[in-house]
Amino acid sequence: MKRVLSIQSHVVFGCAGNSAAVFPMRRLGIEVWPMNTVQFSNHTQYREGWQGMVMPSGHIRQLVNGLAEIGVLAQCDALLSGYLGSAEQGEEILAAVARLKALNPNALYFCDPVMGHPDKGCIVAPGVADFLKNRALACADMLAPNLLELEQLTGRDIRNVPEAIEACQQLRAQGVKLVMVKHLGKAGFAMDRFEMLLVCEEGTFHLSRPLYPFARHPIGVGDLLSATLLANLLAGCTPLAAFERTNASVDAVLAQTWLAGAYELQLVAAQHEMALPQVSIRATRL
Repeated sequence: MKRVLSIQSHVVFGCAGNSAAVFPMRRLGIEVWPMNTVQFSNHTQYREGWQGMVMPSGHIRQLVNGLAEIGVLAQCDALLSGYLGSAEQGEEILAAVARLKALNPNALYFCDPVMGHPDKGCIVAPGVADFLKNRALACADMLAPNLLELEQLTGRDIRNVPEAIEACQQLRAQGVKLVMVKHLGKAGFAMDRFEMLLVCEEGTFHLSRPLYPFARHPIGVGDLLSATLLANLLAGCTPLAAFERTNASVDAVLAQTWLAGAYELQLVAAQHEMALPQVSIRATRL
């Protein structure tokens, strides 16, 4: 049994952050210890707004101390971080990573660098983007940016797939072992496709699948992608197999969400297909 400490946001209603990551990882056979950076009523892209709070300074440190005191921190195989409520929380996460790796040198740090997209309503606190670029990047074993985050992390304007690959190689040269670009967007081969990129020691791989014509695109897809990739890797899949299985699982959730005409990801309805994905789309080596 593999164990993941998942430190990211939580929403009471819907699927974002831990609310999009914990259930899928558990369905894939991973024991998950959720730790929340914020607790909101719903994700921040609802037009009507949201209610809730950022967890106070010291909250993460205290919870990690509690895990260490009962002797279970050393049993953790990976730490997954996502949406941060403050840059100070990021520093507490890096302290947790250092503490975990001192106890378990084989433990992984998977960083989902949520840097915000104000035009879409995804808002992060001041200093978080700089923290991710200047501090977290140096500690991450695995990274899962979207295109905008990849541009911010590397200081590049990325217009096509070769430039995206160069940016990923730049991150690998800085010590990141594996980079998954969650959505290539305008830098992809085709604007009417959902395209992802995986760059790791085994090579560079590209995946493409149809886009669903949602009236309002569901939130939390990136959180689901990162969690599912990590779960598959911890389950023993090769990076390529984990990439393909992740694509199939997430596509099954999106298909169910589209069929239901829903705004929130239909994780429960799609749980069987998500946990036992039918891989019909294979990645191409670039």
